[in-house]
Amino acid sequence: MGHRWVTEEPRIPFELGIVYEDERIIVVDKPHFLATTPRGMWYRETALIRLRDMYDDPGIVPAHRLDRATAGIVVFVRDPASRGAYQMLFQNRLTTKTYECLAPLRPVSRPEYGTIRRLTTPRPFPLERRSRIVKQRGILQAYEELGTPNAQTMIERAGGMSCRAAGESGMPWHTAGVRNRMGVARYVLHPKTGKTHQLRVHMNSLGLPILGDDLYPRVIDRPYDDFSTPLELVARELSFDDPITGEHRRFTSRIPLGEGPLDGQAGERR
Repeated sequence: MGHRWVTEEPRIPFELGIVYEDERIIVVDKPHFLATTPRGMWYRETALIRLRDMYDDPGIVPAHRLDRATAGIVVFVRDPASRGAYQMLFQNRLTTKTYECLAPLRPVSRPEYGTIRRLTTPRPFPLERRSRIVKQRGILQAYEELGTPNAQTMIERAGGMSCRAAGESGMPWHTAGVRNRMGVARYVLHPKTGKTHQLRVHMNSLGLPILGDDLYPRVIDRPYDDFSTPLELVARELSFDDPITGEHRRFTSRIPLGEGPLDGQAGERR
């Protein structure tokens, strides 16, 4: 496959970490802002093309995808004979995924659509969120509507801090759109389904939009080369039984949350 060079494509100043590799797969820790595969204006600055260049191997393909805005663990397949086996793991939902995010520390709002089920009543968390999510081609936001639920997420609150304490830790309040009177919490998200923008839609519907989200609750138009405000969402852990060897595998992202905008040096955060 030949490369389609895009002359106006800026360099995304974050490295693509290699978590694991063998003769069949390469597991990466994808940074924020780096798309998994080419789309729109992004070609060279995608995880797939970086990997193909790094290994000089045009046959590498993704087993699944993460949104450009979301960081974390992604599996790529390098052995053509194994592609179908690994891709079917994800298509058949035979993997276990755990995400982490930062969002406001405040009571849950009642969503307009779908249901909330508290799993340890009367405690507010953990909870199960179920709704019907629709994503139309050409429209940036997905939305919820009446109907049979097709999206399910289990949400835990892992801890919070006051705004003052969070500010002292370097979290980017001025860029994340969090008002001074709010605190922030770390949430652990366990998606049971894989609808587009599911975690972002579910958190926003609860009145807990993820910090740095430029789509929910409203679209924020940022320059394409502005890498200062990441979506504070990471695919933290991925586990599955290897379809070739039967070995149980678990991979963990080391990308931090809440470390603020770039300090002017490529790839480094303050």
